Amino acid sequence: MTSIAAEPWFQAPQLRRIFDLLNADGGEVRIVGGAIRNSLMGLPAGDVDLATTWHPEDVIQRARGAGIKSVPTGIDHGTVTLVIEGMPYEVTTLRRDVATDGRRAEVAFGADWKADAQRRDFTINALYGNAEGEVLDHVGGLDDIATRTVRFIGSAAERVAEDYLRILRFFRFFAHYGSGRPDAEGLKACAQARTKLATLSAERVWTETKKLLSAVDPGRALLWMRQAGVLGEVLPETEKWGIDAIPALISAEKSFSWHPDHLLRLAAMVPPDVDRLEAMAKRLRLSKAESAYLDRFAKAPAIAPALADAALDRQLYRHGSEGIIVRLKLALAAARRKAETDPAMLAESASFQRLLARADKWQRPVFPLSGADVLEAGIPAGPRVGEVLAELENLWIERNFSVERAKLVARLETLARPG
Repeated sequence: MTSIAAEPWFQAPQLRRIFDLLNADGGEVRIVGGAIRNSLMGLPAGDVDLATTWHPEDVIQRARGAGIKSVPTGIDHGTVTLVIEGMPYEVTTLRRDVATDGRRAEVAFGADWKADAQRRDFTINALYGNAEGEVLDHVGGLDDIATRTVRFIGSAAERVAEDYLRILRFFRFFAHYGSGRPDAEGLKACAQARTKLATLSAERVWTETKKLLSAVDPGRALLWMRQAGVLGEVLPETEKWGIDAIPALISAEKSFSWHPDHLLRLAAMVPPDVDRLEAMAKRLRLSKAESAYLDRFAKAPAIAPALADAALDRQLYRHGSEGIIVRLKLALAAARRKAETDPAMLAESASFQRLLARADKWQRPVFPLSGADVLEAGIPAGPRVGEVLAELENLWIERNFSVERAKLVARLETLARPG
């Protein structure tokens, strides 16, 4: 018998209260999905979700009677979140699909555990754990966990047609949990239905893509997405630019302990073209922060490995550090990969590493003058104020931010003299 009873999260008193609450009066509750999957794969459990034979209204009523806070987070689909001592647990009534259109499903509540399992997406996501910690498998999920196989439950084509977002979920779960080659039937179903991704909301597509790009190593999943024609549907900007930089970037992340960054990986896959990236950000409805990140990357200058420290400081001041750091990380990753076959690239790699270390520590200096100083010098309000301030700031920058305020004021007074 496969068991999760020894897992520390399984012994949490908050979870035991839910078992006591819903395993009574003819009802039943079981853990389902990710917590079981991850625990059996030796990964952190994450959120603990549960499934129950109780209807959502009954779950709310029983929780109220036990003094447990309930939040109807998705009550139309049978989901109620129970909050115990600050710990949230999603509890969803067993369901079966009545009708689907590739974007959403109409469901009916039920009490059949096997039917509930068969409506889920992948076998590794349809494992249940009872109050004793026994893992219950209706769809062959345990075998697929053992081989790290991401497989649709039943017919792959039917599961994809129920919700076309499952195309991206297939590759996302392969990135996080798969090994070897993707399941052939699943890959074929995703390739055949790839144009249906256009029927989904941009928010759903980007959320799933972001999760995929956040995997420890999404390289193999991206490669198979490209092979299946899916990547071009989601990120047509990568078609010519491609994903060839990803393996080098993943290698650099591991070597330098960079935290996996979905936006850095996206930047490695797309051209640094301001207009194209702006259009992509609008199409995928990226957040303002995400859009700004890509904009700064696109506008940042390419940094030569031989650039002197002072020259780098000037570039950092003029363009900001974020976009330049992205450029330097990608350049460093590429140089390290080339150095594997060309020892002459070792020096270039070391140079980029030095420049990146400096950029990471860089703090923007404060220009000693302001518009008020220009006005006080006698220059009337108007465009000339900005022109004079810019001229003095450029002088300060070109002299490596070392010109003292007194000398700048003296220069300002000279510029302010008539004639």
